[in-house]
Amino acid sequence: MQSHSPTTPFGRRSLMLAHVASQMVATERPPEKIVHKWKIFHAICTARPRIGVSERSLSVLNALLTFHPETALTGEDDLIVFPSNHQLSRRAHGMPASTLRRHLAVLVDAGLIVRRDSPNGKRYARKDDAGEIELAFGFDLSPLVVRSEEFESLAADIEAEARALKLVRERITLCRRDIAKMIATGIEEGVPTRRAGQGPADWQEVHAAFRTMVAQIPRTATRQELEPIADELSQLADDVLNLLEAHIKSKNPSANESHSERHIQNSNPDAPIDLEPSLQEGRAARAEPKPQPSRVAESSYPLGMVLSACPDIVDYAKAGISNWRDFLATAAVVRSMLGISPSAWEEAQTVMGETQAAIVVGCILQRGDAIRSAGGYLRGLTRKAEVGEFSLGPILMSQINSRLHEKRTA
Repeated sequence: MQSHSPTTPFGRRSLMLAHVASQMVATERPPEKIVHKWKIFHAICTARPRIGVSERSLSVLNALLTFHPETALTGEDDLIVFPSNHQLSRRAHGMPASTLRRHLAVLVDAGLIVRRDSPNGKRYARKDDAGEIELAFGFDLSPLVVRSEEFESLAADIEAEARALKLVRERITLCRRDIAKMIATGIEEGVPTRRAGQGPADWQEVHAAFRTMVAQIPRTATRQELEPIADELSQLADDVLNLLEAHIKSKNPSANESHSERHIQNSNPDAPIDLEPSLQEGRAARAEPKPQPSRVAESSYPLGMVLSACPDIVDYAKAGISNWRDFLATAAVVRSMLGISPSAWEEAQTVMGETQAAIVVGCILQRGDAIRSAGGYLRGLTRKAEVGEFSLGPILMSQINSRLHEKRTA
């Protein structure tokens, strides 16, 4: 075996204290220690953000590992691999030589490998008379053995954080779904809120508070950022559920668990407060048109495209949206929640058609606070449709492009 391990890099590359530290680590291998090279590589890939290396650097490390003939890396074996740049480039999927050298330097600086340069900078092994390697120049994989526990611990921390983030995202999703559907139930069933002297119109304020909380959710966020939002949504969900339960108990004081199953009441979808005061007098005289099954017609735009442009409307569906009939029924609930008067809704359905009017309501919901008066906005589009100046396509494409832009910039 070699009597001296080269410590300085060949050529113009300088020696740094970090390199010396890595070399010290490499010499501290316990002889009895054994690690599975692909398991430790997987741990390094998982811990990559903490280690500070890129995916392409890890592809070079993967290629280096393939040049070690054994699956197990031990503390007593010679762990120096010495492929040429040409061989290494081929196993790194044709990576250019200049890029390869840059990523090798990243691996060295990160302390994942140690450079053992020959006098002329070439990588090779010198064998003895028996054909055994007595001196090798290349890259030493020893740090992978010595630091295996560190990499596994980092990977475990990252996986635990990822699980916690997934759980809080699931919690937010469940709360959003529950709140949206409970608010819709409260509106349809005419459930009063707890405020003295106030009627079902207060559901509009509950919905506004809900949308405000949802608007705070970033596209990309850490667990620490999402947990307070999840707590707020959980509290709102509890409050809304309490309203519904209190209403059930007030209607049937002797109700118990066996009698508290859901049942259909005579609904009044016009209960929420109207956002167009000038039309309030005529509300009682108008009945909201119900979408009849025989009149349900598919839009010229695919349902999947519409839901891609307006995904928030799904939160208000009683059992999901799998066809246009589900979409129309959900839009009728959202119409009431947005404060669009029955007259404006009926007029839009007459001029645009039921399906197009429902799609417009979905777009209004998706734009949220950007539209101050949902009823006024719908009436404006209805006026344009009457004179042939309205086209639904640009609205849908604008919504889809806006969502794609948000994803790209997130």
